[in-house]
Amino acid sequence: MLLHHYRFEPDTSLFDLDLFRTELAGSRSPIAPFKAALREIQARLDERFRAGSDIRDLVRGRAWYLDQLLAIAWAQHAWPDDGVALVAVGGYGRGELHPHSDIDLLLLLEHDDDTPYREPLSAFITFLWDIGLEIGHSVRSLNDCEREAEADVTVITNLLESRLIAGPESLREKMRERLSTPNLWPADRFFEAKWQEQIARHYRYNNSEYHLEPNLKSSPGGLRDIQMIGWVAKRHFGTEQYTDIVANGFMNDAELRILSQGQAFLWQVRYALHMLTGRAEDRLLFDHQRTIAEMFGFRDTPERLAVEQFMKRYYRHVTALAGLNDMLLQHFDEVILRGKESLETVKLNERFETKGGYIQARSRNLFRERPAAMLELFLLMAKHPEIEGVRADTIRLIRDHRHQIDDHYREDPRHQRLFMAIMRAPGNVPRQLRRMNRYGILGKYLPEFGRAVGLMQHDLFHIYTVDAHTLRLLKFLHGFRKPEAKDDFPVAANLIHQLPKLDLLWIAGLFHDIGKGRGGDHSEIGARDVEQFCHRHHISQHDTNLVSWLVEHHLLMSMTAQKRDISDPDVIRDFALIVRDETRLDYLYVLTVADINATNPTLWNGWRASLLRQLHAETKRALRRGLKNPPDRDDWVRETRTEARSLLQTVGVDSGQIDQLWESLGEDYFLQYAPSEIVWQTQGILAHQPSPLPLVLISAPTADMAEGGTKVFIHTRSVDDLFAATAAAMEQLGLSIHDARIATSHNDWTLNTFIVLDSHGQPIRDAERIEEMRSHLVEELDDPDDYPEIVTRHTPRQLKHFKVPTEVVIEQDPANERTLLELTAPDRPGLLARVGRIFMEQDISLSAAKIATLGERVEDVFFITTKAGEPLTDPERQQQLRERLIEVLGV
Repeated sequence: MLLHHYRFEPDTSLFDLDLFRTELAGSRSPIAPFKAALREIQARLDERFRAGSDIRDLVRGRAWYLDQLLAIAWAQHAWPDDGVALVAVGGYGRGELHPHSDIDLLLLLEHDDDTPYREPLSAFITFLWDIGLEIGHSVRSLNDCEREAEADVTVITNLLESRLIAGPESLREKMRERLSTPNLWPADRFFEAKWQEQIARHYRYNNSEYHLEPNLKSSPGGLRDIQMIGWVAKRHFGTEQYTDIVANGFMNDAELRILSQGQAFLWQVRYALHMLTGRAEDRLLFDHQRTIAEMFGFRDTPERLAVEQFMKRYYRHVTALAGLNDMLLQHFDEVILRGKESLETVKLNERFETKGGYIQARSRNLFRERPAAMLELFLLMAKHPEIEGVRADTIRLIRDHRHQIDDHYREDPRHQRLFMAIMRAPGNVPRQLRRMNRYGILGKYLPEFGRAVGLMQHDLFHIYTVDAHTLRLLKFLHGFRKPEAKDDFPVAANLIHQLPKLDLLWIAGLFHDIGKGRGGDHSEIGARDVEQFCHRHHISQHDTNLVSWLVEHHLLMSMTAQKRDISDPDVIRDFALIVRDETRLDYLYVLTVADINATNPTLWNGWRASLLRQLHAETKRALRRGLKNPPDRDDWVRETRTEARSLLQTVGVDSGQIDQLWESLGEDYFLQYAPSEIVWQTQGILAHQPSPLPLVLISAPTADMAEGGTKVFIHTRSVDDLFAATAAAMEQLGLSIHDARIATSHNDWTLNTFIVLDSHGQPIRDAERIEEMRSHLVEELDDPDDYPEIVTRHTPRQLKHFKVPTEVVIEQDPANERTLLELTAPDRPGLLARVGRIFMEQDISLSAAKIATLGERVEDVFFITTKAGEPLTDPERQQQLRERLIEVLGV
């Protein structure tokens, strides 16, 4: 189908067909000339693509030249009569061919008996294969076409887009008559089938245009969505061109422009993909994104990578196309297919009413005469949750009038009050914000949000654009209010009902990442933006301070939980000093949980949940105790020992045995573990003595526990490479270590505890699997010098396309007399075992570790000392350690 004011005119100068016919006539075999012609045509098209020729000329030009060659090839074969025709169908039938697109052919027979045509048809298809064409073909009679089209909507869709290449045109016309709407697949039935087909296709891509590696054809907003509009309109109107759809009132000029520009961009990307890969590739993989960005003229800037600029353009186009697809198909359903149905109309006020459960403007001039109504519409939907959505004609009116939202509009107090009324509505506010974004209102009213639309960070951690992530975060926040959230998010589900003002949470969520892509610290930029928003919308200074603080510190809680030792009272006190009060703490906890879940579905697991819950509980306890009254370490140790001893005596453990064991343990041991863990470990050690084998205890969270990881406790003789050997053994088991506490008694026995999860980020609960883990660890650690082989599994394809520099930051932790080493490096199998070996080589002792894998990189924190138990303060040794880590992990 042709698009916006474009008409294809074949460029006959690209290839000399007359010369080709002459050469063909003088050739002993036709195969070589045809092969040469195909190569020459494609080479010249590729050359023109690189030179910036109109992509429509190239895509349609390839189809036209192939038509000519196929017609010549058809004439090379002897056909018994006029009862057979060569017809292009599908994408080729539309006259669209990319360098490696499928060439869909129908060999159409007038009668069912194909006996006279079998030999020439076989010879013709074999010839096409011989000259190197990748064809998809079918041989059908007119009766076959009718029967198969009636049974399968995909078949009739393919046949609707047909063009005669060779043979009698009358034969193709007979097929078209048999497939006409009165005969089979009426427009309403065809539309319903294709709509269900699209729903299923979108579902396979999570109903989102935002994918790290999108499919140009099938993802929402892709080429299939454009084709869907054409198929439905063609079936109803019988039109051949999109401009005819405008003439029929199904689409307007502005929408045709969106469609035309979007298709041209996607065609450019698809052509480049085919050219780069040498095959029919529709997946925009990381392998190709950077290359295409460079090919299209994008260049890195201090604020944004070239590939991020390119992908932002992609996401903006597909978002617009997906929204247009939704609106046009809804319009088709409402006006054309169901226009005669009697739908109940309910007046909401002088400006709006609902029809069939969908809201609509009562006047086509409403938004021009009263621009405030563009916000009022969303407020009404927030107040009336029974409203299912917006009528298509009103969506079109919104799109046509949203340009009125300018600086003057934003400064109008009436509009500011309306926007805040939406934010303070009792219903599903995030749903209305998503609708406002879908129809282009949110980015107009908040230009800072508009700049973030389509903004993608090129990594495996942030898998959504900034706007999509923000709206997902708000959706999670609303989800915490539902009763079923208590199962998966018990703390957040409880706290959100205690927050004094939900509108402040919506605002903080809306602005938390809004500063990305603008240079500088996005948290600080967002804090300034939200402060200006609050002043402009007359929010009190107290509430402004809270929202600005939340935006500025929205990463604080997750970073503290994942990178600091939250069993350390000083860490809790430092965190509490920043938070200052329980209200801020509760807001921050709820925002943090939603932020993690909305960033990447793989991030949230039971272990992260337990860390945040522990940090929240300990900080709340510290705040209630008073920041001027921090817990004394001696009191902490004494209380832990007393409670653990009482529990052990309750189950009959001898006090003398307890004292003998505990005498060899330092005070730090009783700071690191809760009384229940000390009881579990003490019982295990006493029961295992005097076996020479390592003691391995494994505790899994019970089936009804949503939070936590599988805990592995190892007690054995201390040797230099024990941590490295343990990490290697766990890699062999397919386990990922998320937390490690390394302790050594005064008589050189280890008390090492690891939190592990499986490859899916879940705790291991299966008893048989746990026993396999225990046996393997005992076997491997019985003699750590017989070092387990470091895993060398194949690095996943996606990881190879991100160049993560290895960075090592070393700083001191004077309160605990140890050194903190923060490591950022590309993720790879066996990484932790390699780190352990380096520590052993450099005479470094490890006391604890916090392990975090964030997409393509790891951000791990290690708490280390020298072999003598002293902090690593020597600059020369620090530099040696840093260089060795970069040398081993940076390749």
